[in-house]
Amino acid sequence: MIIIPAIDLKDGNCVRLFQGDMDQDTLYSNDPGATAAKWQELGAERLHVVDLNGAFAGKPVNAPAIEAIVKALDIPMQLGGGIRSLATMEKCFDLGIQICILGTIACRDPGLVKEACKAFPGRISVGIDARDGKVAVEGWAEVTDILAIDLAKQFEDAGVAEIIFTDISRDGALTGPNTPATKQLAQSVSIPIILSGGISSMADIEEALANAGPFANGGSISGAITGKAIYDGRVDFAKAVQLSKKGR
Repeated sequence: MIIIPAIDLKDGNCVRLFQGDMDQDTLYSNDPGATAAKWQELGAERLHVVDLNGAFAGKPVNAPAIEAIVKALDIPMQLGGGIRSLATMEKCFDLGIQICILGTIACRDPGLVKEACKAFPGRISVGIDARDGKVAVEGWAEVTDILAIDLAKQFEDAGVAEIIFTDISRDGALTGPNTPATKQLAQSVSIPIILSGGISSMADIEEALANAGPFANGGSISGAITGKAIYDGRVDFAKAVQLSKKGR
């Protein structure tokens, strides 16, 4: 399992939100490129970036910030937020982004995800954000009646690289991740699952590592995304990376 630092972009800046609320943001940096370089220097093997404005606009918005991040990195970067067409995905890949994360569109049009997986093998991940087990879309502003596990199962044989599972109620709250729900999802599909939302301590990292699998169905928790805790210093990112490497 790898530990993945997160950069959330709002109006060109690096921020963290509380439970996905755009009105409850904390500014951490106005230099996304330098922030990305910092996590890389501390041992990051991949970077998770979300265009928050794009999630609401339905298309990527923070292009200058995203370009600055790409230029600062030698490691792979995955991007989510407003990616809802093959043309947008192609632009992202041309820019140097390795993985596109499809969230709202995965719920609205699962067929497009399957088409994208064929067009860009190994470079499409699905973001499943849930509140009380039900999928939320449109920047988490709308909660559907679709269960996260049911949505994940639709992509079992589609060629999805990974599923990024976020428990919205935990995101930015520093209350600990929903490891049990993440583990249940990983035991339900063979697609690797990335845990996201709520990591607040090294103990949370250790818990995620202890529950990473692999499981009998072939599934596993392949990564854990951490944001606010590494910005606030509650998690020593470099130590978390070293801890994750011991378990491989």
